[in-house]
Amino acid sequence: MRKICCFTGTRAEYGLLQPLLNAIKQHPQLQLQLLVSGSHLSEEHGMTWQQIENDGFMIHEKVDIEVDGNTPVDSCRAMGLGLSGYALAFERLQPDLLLLLGDRYEAFAAAAAATLCNIPVAHLHGGELTQGATDDALRHAISKLSLLHFTATDEYRHRVIQLGEDPARVFNVGAIGLDGLETRPLLDRKTLEAEIGLDLSQPTLLLTFHPTTLEPGSASLQIKELLLALDQLQLQVIFTGANADAEGATINRMIADYQSRNPQSCVVFPSLGQQRYLSAMHYVAAVVGNSSSGIIEAPSFGIPTVNIGQRQAGRLRSASVIDCPAERDAIVAACRKALSESFRAGIKDLPNPYRQKSTVQKILEILLKSRLGGAPKEFYDLPPATSGDK
Repeated sequence: MRKICCFTGTRAEYGLLQPLLNAIKQHPQLQLQLLVSGSHLSEEHGMTWQQIENDGFMIHEKVDIEVDGNTPVDSCRAMGLGLSGYALAFERLQPDLLLLLGDRYEAFAAAAAATLCNIPVAHLHGGELTQGATDDALRHAISKLSLLHFTATDEYRHRVIQLGEDPARVFNVGAIGLDGLETRPLLDRKTLEAEIGLDLSQPTLLLTFHPTTLEPGSASLQIKELLLALDQLQLQVIFTGANADAEGATINRMIADYQSRNPQSCVVFPSLGQQRYLSAMHYVAAVVGNSSSGIIEAPSFGIPTVNIGQRQAGRLRSASVIDCPAERDAIVAACRKALSESFRAGIKDLPNPYRQKSTVQKILEILLKSRLGGAPKEFYDLPPATSGDK
């Protein structure tokens, strides 16, 4: 039996991984181990490890890395704690493979610890670009530490190969969060309204705003501009909390203050959970902010996304995504465009570039058949450049 240790450090990648975790748990030839860390163990971010257990998963290891700081130094300290704690967890678990998703500093520390412990790594969502965040560099670094790669598009597969990864170990399987979306149970509107406390027959925005970590010191000004835009728009808003990056606490405090001044039209959740978050997408007028969910998941619901600032710059995107700078007038104009009948009609049936069929099943088959041990990973060289390429 092959032991697959799945790492999760945030609510976002746990929600995306959940269908795969269920499939691994149910497979007779695979044993699921869960290593839980990061903001899952933070009161400020909702103690979402409890949701993991409520979903029926056993947590085999918890590693607290104290993510509640608000500076780059705090993030560096958290990575150091993670590197040490994850290594000790791997020593106890003895997995055959570490599986992780994305680009967070917690995931980078887990991949680095696994590499030093001679545990092969499988990486989901490599090859992507988020040019406004330090996550961009960490994602590519995780790819270099990984043996198996599951990318969301052919363009991203090609980029991972450019990093020197063997094409035979780089698989374009689509975005895992979109697999089985049409059959995933969602809450009906009345149930969701009761749980979140808003009447969703009124135009409502689903809003998540994270720090743009390559623009240090910008968070308070950017969220101020966004909140001023909301004052002008006068719409209902469902806020979900910023992640555990430097300046994330600043954003969360300003959102909490805004909600306290607008209690009838705004609600704030550190984490909605995957079912409520996707259910909200089904009923809201638009997704707003700078979360990857507005780029990857929202297009499958036929709703517009207003993507603010540079955090997601470089990602492949659908025509349903409206980009704008983090400036009040630009945000207002983008939201009004997103809410217009003509724009909504034009995006209703657009294909999602990240979507493929049977993503989870493809990953399972590769996890089962891939050779994990043996010779060290080699650097794959692209063909030599011709004179015309120079």
